Amino acid sequence: MNKGTLPLAFLALFLIGCSTPPGLRVSWEENMLRIDGPGLGTDGVEVWYLEAYCRRGSTDRPWGETTIPHRTEKLEASPDNSFLRLRCQVEGGVEVVHEIRAGTTDVDFRVVATNRGSEHVDAHWVQPCMRVGEFTGRNRQGHVLRGEEEYMEKCFIFLDGDDLTPLHRTRRASEARYKGGQVYVPAGIDRDDVNPRPLSPDVPSNGLIGCFSADDRTILAMAWEPYQELFQGVILCIHSDFRLGGLAPGETKTAKGKIYVVDNDVDRLLELYRRDFEAR
Repeated sequence: MNKGTLPLAFLALFLIGCSTPPGLRVSWEENMLRIDGPGLGTDGVEVWYLEAYCRRGSTDRPWGETTIPHRTEKLEASPDNSFLRLRCQVEGGVEVVHEIRAGTTDVDFRVVATNRGSEHVDAHWVQPCMRVGEFTGRNRQGHVLRGEEEYMEKCFIFLDGDDLTPLHRTRRASEARYKGGQVYVPAGIDRDDVNPRPLSPDVPSNGLIGCFSADDRTILAMAWEPYQELFQGVILCIHSDFRLGGLAPGETKTAKGKIYVVDNDVDRLLELYRRDFEAR
C-alpha cells in the first residue's frame, strides 16, 4: 500500500457512512418526548407524551372528570437515541407499553395496552400533544389568542380526499364547554366522546394533521390508527388522538402512530401515510 492511501475496505465503509442520510433522534424525560434531527432546527420538537387517558362522554363534561390518572416511566433507551420503550400505569390496572423508533423521515409508535385488573377500565381515547409553536415560527409569548390565529395558518388537515386545508380555512365553531381550539371528528366517531372544545362541522378525510416549518421547507405531521379526533389546541399544539375503546379484564388492544418529518412535498407525505395506514 502506498503511503497516504486508504485500504479499499476502509474507504468503502467511509463512503457508505457519508452517503447515509442522518436520521431523527428521540429522547424522553418527565412526560416530554423530544424529537431532533434534520428539518427540526436547533430546538427540535416536543410532544407531551402522554397528556391524558380519557373516558368516553367527554365532550360536555369537566376535564378533570374525563381524565384517568396515569404514570409513565422509561423502561429502555438506546445509546444512539433511535429507540425508546415506555410504560404507562393507568388507574384501574391497565398497563400500556409504548415502543418508539426513530427513522430517517418518521418516528414510529407501537402501543400495546393490557388490562391486568379485575374490572373494566374506560380508557377510551388518548392524547399525545405535539407542540409546534417553535417549529412554525408562530410562538409569540404573551399573545396566546393572536398566536393561535397565526399558527393556524401554518397547520392543516385533509378534507374531501386529498384537499390540504389550512386550519384557518376550515369551518370553525366557537361554542363549547371550554372556549378556544378546534376539534375535527372523523366519520363513525361519536361526537359525545371527544375533546370538550368547539367541534368543527368539517369531517377529516384521513388521520393526518400537520404543519409547515417557519421557512416552509419542512412538513411535520402526526397520524394514528385507530384515531378518535384531530385537534388544534390553545397552547400552540396539534393532536391526532388515538383510540383504545376501553378494556375489559384481561383484554389487550393495540394502536400505531407516526410522526412524519419530510421536505415540503405534500404528495410524498400522502404517499407515506397511505403506505403506513391504508395499505392492506
